[in-house]
Amino acid sequence: MPDRGGGPSGPRMRVGRPSRRARTLLMTLGVLAVLAMAFVMFAGFWTDWLWYRSVDYSSVFTTTLWTKIGLFAVFGLLMGLAVGFNIWLAHRLRPPLSAMSLEQQSLDRYRMGLAPFKKWVLLAVTALVALIAGASASGQWRTWLMWVNGVKFGQKDPQFGLDVSFYAFDLPWYRFLLAFGFAAAVLSLIAAALTHYLYGGLRVTSPGARATAAATGHLSVLLGVFVSLKAVAYWLDRYGLAVKSSDFKATGNWTGLRYVDANAYLPAKTILFCIAAICAVLFFATLWRRTWQLPVIGFGLMVLSAVLIGGLYPAIVQKFQVQPNEQAKEAPYIQKNIDATRKAYAIDGTKPENYSGKSTVKDKDKLRADADTAASYRLLDPNIVSPTFQQLEQKRKYYQFPTTLDVDRYQGKDTVIGLRELNIRGIPKRNWINDHFTYTHGYGAIMATGTQTDANGSPVFTESGLPTTGQLPEYEQRIYYGEKTDQYSIVGGPQRELDYEENGEKTTSYKEKSGVSLSSTFNRAAYAVAFSEPQILYSGAIGDGSRILYNRTPKDRVEAVAPWLTIDGDAYPAVVDGRIQWIIDAYTTTNGYPYASRTTLGDTTADSLTVGNQQRTVVAQQNQVNYIRNSVKATVDAYDGTVKLYQWDTEDPVLKTWMKAFPDTVEPKSEIKGDLLEHLRYPQDMFKVQRELLTRYHVTDPAQFYSGSDAWQVPDDPTNKDGNAVPPYYLSMKMPGDTTQRFSLTTTFTPNGRPNLGGFMAVDADATSKEYGRMRLLRVTQDVPGPAQVQSKLNGLPSVAQFVRDLKGADSDIQYGNLLTVPLDGGFLYVEPVYAQGRNALYPLLKKVAVSYVDADQPAGDTTKDTTVFEDNLTKALNAVFGVDAPTQPTPEQPTPEQPGTTPPPPASNDAALKQAIADAQKAYDAGQAALQKGDWTAYGKAQEELQAALQKAADAGAKLKAPGAGG
Repeated sequence: MPDRGGGPSGPRMRVGRPSRRARTLLMTLGVLAVLAMAFVMFAGFWTDWLWYRSVDYSSVFTTTLWTKIGLFAVFGLLMGLAVGFNIWLAHRLRPPLSAMSLEQQSLDRYRMGLAPFKKWVLLAVTALVALIAGASASGQWRTWLMWVNGVKFGQKDPQFGLDVSFYAFDLPWYRFLLAFGFAAAVLSLIAAALTHYLYGGLRVTSPGARATAAATGHLSVLLGVFVSLKAVAYWLDRYGLAVKSSDFKATGNWTGLRYVDANAYLPAKTILFCIAAICAVLFFATLWRRTWQLPVIGFGLMVLSAVLIGGLYPAIVQKFQVQPNEQAKEAPYIQKNIDATRKAYAIDGTKPENYSGKSTVKDKDKLRADADTAASYRLLDPNIVSPTFQQLEQKRKYYQFPTTLDVDRYQGKDTVIGLRELNIRGIPKRNWINDHFTYTHGYGAIMATGTQTDANGSPVFTESGLPTTGQLPEYEQRIYYGEKTDQYSIVGGPQRELDYEENGEKTTSYKEKSGVSLSSTFNRAAYAVAFSEPQILYSGAIGDGSRILYNRTPKDRVEAVAPWLTIDGDAYPAVVDGRIQWIIDAYTTTNGYPYASRTTLGDTTADSLTVGNQQRTVVAQQNQVNYIRNSVKATVDAYDGTVKLYQWDTEDPVLKTWMKAFPDTVEPKSEIKGDLLEHLRYPQDMFKVQRELLTRYHVTDPAQFYSGSDAWQVPDDPTNKDGNAVPPYYLSMKMPGDTTQRFSLTTTFTPNGRPNLGGFMAVDADATSKEYGRMRLLRVTQDVPGPAQVQSKLNGLPSVAQFVRDLKGADSDIQYGNLLTVPLDGGFLYVEPVYAQGRNALYPLLKKVAVSYVDADQPAGDTTKDTTVFEDNLTKALNAVFGVDAPTQPTPEQPTPEQPGTTPPPPASNDAALKQAIADAQKAYDAGQAALQKGDWTAYGKAQEELQAALQKAADAGAKLKAPGAGG
């Protein structure tokens, strides 16, 4: 009997069982690893889908996804079939082994090694090229959607008479198909040639015939396909000339045909098309002739023709026909370029108006009176006063304001506005719960009138405090979505959020349906993986009702729901219908507008405010475009993140194309409510692109355009030493001939290489105006000092030198505010606020105002000739610059009693309430001055609030006394 304990069978059984367990364990671990990797890849897809569904733009996600999948599948399959079929065909056409040469017999070991796996090798090669081709094709989803949904422009190019949509929508798709065809032909040719060589159809070193008849025919057909595609390329190149970019020494960047293109390249491309077509036929003919003699001759002729006809002949035409009389030869093509460029950038209605720069008014009192009404001079520079807002209205360290504030209109007045957003870095104690559960939102919109400051040079706030109070009716002040909110938050669950701290801590819990629900364990696991944050999966702070908020900046949200738009660099807030709404201007663009010169958005929109300031940088930094429209106005609700896209340009064919591709994503213009319309404005980046083009394209005469004699440039910002372009400024002002002020976006031009003023442009930026978007361009015909010259003269004033010396003695710095330019009675009025900030002070204060009235060709001794003054306030400065004793009416910095920020004169009455209010105001003012001297900014901010309240009480009491039946 066998030994039950130690025989051979016993140990084998004991060893075998653990071995099977180990294999089972390894297989289990392998399956789990595969599932884990699959879940990691799936998590990104799933969370994206959940986010798009949460913002009600799931159709954008699905349309984009299915388009990419479709392109991947179709073109991957086509490439795989093309390469796989030619490998299979080459293998099928292989010669018998007996016919193989000694050279081929040496390859037997490779063939024998491949024989058992040839099907797998074929599948692997086919799959690899299919994956690469499919991935490349899926990246063309925009090109496909624009081609299949393209809308006619209703404009024809001047050379071929084709609708612009052919160049914008059709030609890019045809070029992609052509590139795909070339890739398929080349890969198939290489794969077929290698297969023929491996199996004896081709020989390299053996004597005799180099290829079998079958290999010759197969490869000839593939070469014929390649040459046929080249013929198609030559034909499409003819149309490509209309959108071709080149360097034209007379004008710099050039798009479209020139004389040599129309008279040399265009006929050359047609001839080369014919030669390539004949050459392709010769390659196909080898199926019957079994010789490459004629195809090779034809191919050589095509190459020689490409050199002579496509290269040498145009060079001869350029050298001997164009250069001797270039201006006359190029004039018709320059005119086409001018017309197309002006139309593509929506500047075709802008024609220069001659403006002499010579004053039409000699009476100083009249000039002074006109200066009062010429503009609402914005003394509060939104690029400088952010630290002031920060110190006076931050309230808590975990709040912050943007680096550059925004300019809007409230109650018909220019207003500087900034949101008190969450500053995650200012949280007293940083941890995961505080960062993502407790501190979740900012609080309140802070506003100050743009045309005045208080006696200390601080902003006069019209909306301030925590919670804010002031001129606005009650509104939702919580800011869950903002420009500074780039981290995720989890809200609405068992963990309470800090709302604000004012006389005790207030908490809240988010009640909106924004964000994605984390009630599901699967969703929590997906977000834990997607955000690399495992605590999301098991944290007890997440429960029923918890929602995760992310993609919280306005630009990120609009980009995500409308990936076909280019976003303006400056999203700005507005309080509309009881909610804070972020307003974002968005553009449709193309680089396929025939004859229109291209521009690079990132370079064109850069100025002294955007450089180094990511808050105001165009998203598509290096996008080259030659057509742009502000076709969409978008809003993002700061509380619940709702994104709405409104059609603004109802005629834009590019927008209509995308609306066909993504139906029901853009709401009609009629849905823009009146309250929102009041806060829409002409976008800065669009204006900067247009002004850059108008430095050259304000000239419409080809000869003058060619000579460049009237070329302009955007001047450098004279208040900034970095040498960057001066930014455009929003300003309510009157242009010559206007009777009322218009909310405008303005800029200046100087002649190329010269500092004097060459032009001034303003666009009606008020969306409620019937003339919204109307540009007026003044061409200064006489010598008038430009911004840099005015700034230089200001810096040279003895009073300025003394002021700077005093500041340096007090260990303080000077900061020049925006240099505003306003046309006034034939001349120009420059107004510049000047700020001072102590080295140990936390924010700048407005201390001086510089004013200069520049006027060409005034009589000697006339004080209105290029007069520059430097005074304590705008009233004194205007009086001094025009040489008058008193203003004819209050200037914007001297508000009437009804305006906030000043103490109204009390009526002749002994009313106790009025006296008490005035006394309280004086007390608050004195307390503020004392706090200011001590550097106690908290006390100063509190004193300012008490001052505002006292002034309001005084104004109310005064109004009651003036009312009918009031005492006194």
